[in-house]
Amino acid sequence: MGKLDGRVVLVTGAARGQGEQEARLFAAEGAKVVLGDVLDEAGEALAEELGKDRAAYVHLDVTSEGDWAAAVAAAEERFGKVDGLVNNAGILRFNELVSTPLEEFRAVVSVNQTGCFLGIRAVAPEIAAAGGGTIVNTASYTGLTGMAGVGAYAATKHAVLGLTRVAALELAAKGIRVNAVCPGAIDTPMSNPEGVDPAATAELYRKLVPLGRIGRPEEVAALALFLTGEDSAYITGQPFVIDGGWLAGVSLF
Repeated sequence: MGKLDGRVVLVTGAARGQGEQEARLFAAEGAKVVLGDVLDEAGEALAEELGKDRAAYVHLDVTSEGDWAAAVAAAEERFGKVDGLVNNAGILRFNELVSTPLEEFRAVVSVNQTGCFLGIRAVAPEIAAAGGGTIVNTASYTGLTGMAGVGAYAATKHAVLGLTRVAALELAAKGIRVNAVCPGAIDTPMSNPEGVDPAATAELYRKLVPLGRIGRPEEVAALALFLTGEDSAYITGQPFVIDGGWLAGVSLF
């Protein structure tokens, strides 16, 4: 018996990285999973691998109201309802604030912040209609602190935590719990777009992270599963840091 038997969960950014691992784990735990992404080839291949009875792919640009409406309609047509959402899609750009073009800042806000808002707005009514469920928003370690070089990203992740708390308050009476995962350094294509060998940065993470290594997307997926399942039934409105202890402070040893 799976932890998500009978659930139907829409995961954004599901074609790779954390979203892919969340989709795989949720399906393994009994959920029907709707995979949303703009990487159509990879998303369709993953849905086919998971099986037509377990997964469906939809093209979903999270900045588009129309795409959100279509994704919800497709999920309900295929699986009869939607009672879970993982707002995982996001983008990361490296730049000093004073060197960040306005277009770049707006692009990061559009995907990371507006996309999360649109997801909550589009899916929450359907979750309520299904009798309740869960929303898990992907924030970040940088949503709770600062980090030089990722100002636009950090700003949006602070905003995601604000959206999470407000949504938790407003949706609790409808049986919807809303929480956020806050990953630190995780080995995904987004954080390592150049495909640098993890061995090349291993020494850096041994110094920065108390647990001595970069995180794995499977570990973030396990936290998202906890927040989506009944094991977290009395938890809402909270940020959950998964960073190997990075946020705890600086070690001199």
